[in-house]
Amino acid sequence: MQPTKKTIITSTKSVVTLRRWMALPLTVVLLGTGAGVSGASTHSSAHAARSSTTPLYLLSSEGYDSAMCGAFQKATGIVCKLSDNSTGPTLATIQATKNNPHWGVAWTDGNAPYAALDKEGLLLKGFEPTTGSLTALGKQLVPADKSYIPTGLTVSGAFIYNDKVTPHPPTSWQDLLLPKWRGKVGMNNPSVDGPSYPILATLFNSLGGVTQGEAFMTKLKANGFVVSQNSIKDELLAGTVQVAISQNTSGIGASYTNPNIKVFYPKPSAGLPSTIAIDAKASAAEIADAKRFADFVYSPAGQKVMLAGDPQGDSQFFPIMVGEKSRPRVPSVASIPFSFPNPYTWGTLEPTINTWFNSHVA
Repeated sequence: MQPTKKTIITSTKSVVTLRRWMALPLTVVLLGTGAGVSGASTHSSAHAARSSTTPLYLLSSEGYDSAMCGAFQKATGIVCKLSDNSTGPTLATIQATKNNPHWGVAWTDGNAPYAALDKEGLLLKGFEPTTGSLTALGKQLVPADKSYIPTGLTVSGAFIYNDKVTPHPPTSWQDLLLPKWRGKVGMNNPSVDGPSYPILATLFNSLGGVTQGEAFMTKLKANGFVVSQNSIKDELLAGTVQVAISQNTSGIGASYTNPNIKVFYPKPSAGLPSTIAIDAKASAAEIADAKRFADFVYSPAGQKVMLAGDPQGDSQFFPIMVGEKSRPRVPSVASIPFSFPNPYTWGTLEPTINTWFNSHVA
């Protein structure tokens, strides 16, 4: 497992670069000591007096989270403390600290993990932001008990390729089993990369269930399937694979530096909502702050931050708020063959499917 770099911005605006492993203990230590981000800015004393004195603790893996934290603090005067990490460790932190949580809001890609957390009674139910209107597609992503909040949409499991090297990429999941793609296709390990599990959930669901999905992945493994423990996109750029099955934002972002990088959306394409959840065990004051944060994200000002805060990464999403437009390189949402497996079914299956994947495919 290769270490990656992560940047944490302190409340004094100094920057410390950490070399971290994709694992839990460091995250828990950071949260336990109160470390994080405060997007601090100067406010009038009158503004501060109107604002909550309780800080908001935000766990997030979104590329625009630091910009959002700062914008929210500037707009409301509420101190926003951000712990930024990858999706897997962020969700693992919630599980590991569920008896003594140190967060108010979590914000990552995916909704299946939040459905699983909802079943455990860890999430605040019955709240929806009131500052914007969801599109019809966005409304489909809201759970019946309103225990988590969709904020945008990407695709997990897009086929990313270099059209100079691969002018005729595979156009279906079944194509990946053909001999000509032997050893040329890969994805990230879903145990390490949170957005990769929906690839499996969507594929397994479309094939008829776990047994059928495992049979397909076994055939794919026999065809030389590559599993990256770090970044399958980097392996594509290095020429190790010709097709990277990954989040579409990764491919769109790479196209800025290499215009030959293209993205194909197979049928089905796993819909991957970015999702906010509020800790049901937080104090009443922090829950109030968390609701204000969700309202800010849904507001035009918050949507502007999402669309601008990570222009070659997570900002390349499909907006689900009425009146908002995606960035220019994002295709029409109507052109994507989205699939949305039931998160309450597939969320609880994630640990066992990932364990099987590690034993038989990775």
